[in-house]
Amino acid sequence: MCFRHDAHPPIEPISGAAFATERLVLTAGDGTEFLAYAARAGHPGSPGIVVMPDVRGLFPFYEELADRFAERGYDAVAIDYFGRTAGLEDREADFDFWPHVEQTTQDGVTADVAAAVELLRSGDGDRPIFTIGFCFGGSGSWLQAAGGHGLAGVIGFYGRPVTGRPGFAAPADIAGDFGCPVLGLMGGADESIPPQDIEAFDDALTAANVPHELHTYAGAPHSFFDRSADEHASASADAWERVLRFIEVNR
Repeated sequence: MCFRHDAHPPIEPISGAAFATERLVLTAGDGTEFLAYAARAGHPGSPGIVVMPDVRGLFPFYEELADRFAERGYDAVAIDYFGRTAGLEDREADFDFWPHVEQTTQDGVTADVAAAVELLRSGDGDRPIFTIGFCFGGSGSWLQAAGGHGLAGVIGFYGRPVTGRPGFAAPADIAGDFGCPVLGLMGGADESIPPQDIEAFDDALTAANVPHELHTYAGAPHSFFDRSADEHASASADAWERVLRFIEVNR
């Protein structure tokens, strides 16, 4: 698990920024309905962002992150993963997410992302689209580079690059199928993702001629990108700036 249910992104809101929000239900290509949250800046041609949560699925942290993108002029859609198994009900902090995580598949997540991409492109088909994800969603975001969405870039915070969950490829194993640049932001004190795994991902992306940046923050743990983690405020601030720069360079 990444963030606590009451966590917040370590990004200061922009006072006076205008955007519209909506909780909605999207339909994947296989007919599955799933929860989503849209924050729209309403700037034609600006980048669109698909926000991919951690193992808990859609909850307030990721809705707030979508808001922070919209304040900066980017329409954003945060998605849930569990429409196939948990339905469309709102969930409390004690939601037992693991049985639902274990039933997710790469094909199912890719179909859900495709529905979010379609929403972002509706009426604005030429806009650049990026995915950003955390933990389970971090590796899931990288995998979308091979998902056939025509993305401008994929961003992952502390996703596992060389091991895939059952039903999922390891990102490093399919780097040759990636069709867009990659940004990876990792914690140097994250025991679940050792340096050799990051190096192996870097080697795979280099061999596949995929433009990429993999940055590790010394001393930062898994899920460092959290407003309550004051000791990692510098890493969080730098990571956010790298995200925004990556979007602007590749838009």
